[in-house]
Amino acid sequence: MTDLDALVPNLPVFEPGTVWLVGAGPGDPGLFTLAGLQAMRQADVIVHDALVGDGVMALAPPGTERDYAGKRGGRPSHSQADITERLIAHARAGKRVLRLKGGDPFVFGRGGEETLALAAAGIRFHIVPGITSGLAGLAAASIPATTRGTNHAVILMTGHPAAGAEGPAASHADWPAFAATGAPLILYMAMTHLDAIARRLLEGGMAPDTEVAVVTDATTPRQRVLVARLDTCAAEVAAAAMKAPAIVAIGSIVGLRATLAPFTIGPDAVEPGSGA
Repeated sequence: MTDLDALVPNLPVFEPGTVWLVGAGPGDPGLFTLAGLQAMRQADVIVHDALVGDGVMALAPPGTERDYAGKRGGRPSHSQADITERLIAHARAGKRVLRLKGGDPFVFGRGGEETLALAAAGIRFHIVPGITSGLAGLAAASIPATTRGTNHAVILMTGHPAAGAEGPAASHADWPAFAATGAPLILYMAMTHLDAIARRLLEGGMAPDTEVAVVTDATTPRQRVLVARLDTCAAEVAAAAMKAPAIVAIGSIVGLRATLAPFTIGPDAVEPGSGA
């Protein structure tokens, strides 16, 4: 077996009493980084999210302590404060703490909040980036995030309001302003509020026939893809019983799937009647 130390020679030493925040990628263990795998093999405890794929967790050495810290919208789950306290407690106990997060820790993954809390507690940490699900999910669905012929920018957004946000669920963002940019929108955690988001975008002047792609369980064998119009996407997602975790793409890039998907090698589920 290839020595991981030789493949990732520039990693710092994983010292006891430190926390490494590692991105697990979108789900497929093949998209987990070598640096992340090396850290996993050295960790004393793995504090992991619900969105970390089973295939990634299977790479952990037998006997490594596992501390589940899943957070799923709308379901009973651990609070962010509780998770942060556990990271600090493990580190102060002298453990090598691997904080394993789906996607990339710093892209809607609360990694920023956790590192700020670790710094305030005097805990040293290291970041191992991961492939963010927003971009990987589109690639897995044969949707390029950018092409010279469609767009010069994309906007990564959360479709879930921040804790303590006031007003309607979708009002935490200026959706009409984002609609006016013309740039494709890539939404994380948008399934619960998809209907409200679509309405706000329509009110902001986005065309009703703007294409929307919804990719659930991206890069895994359970991946499903649905393509619909903006004005009907929420109803079609509900009819198809599609659930989170999902990435939602809205705009010009979605139309490229119809050309690319038939020639893409690998599993690429297409929902009947989706027009994809």
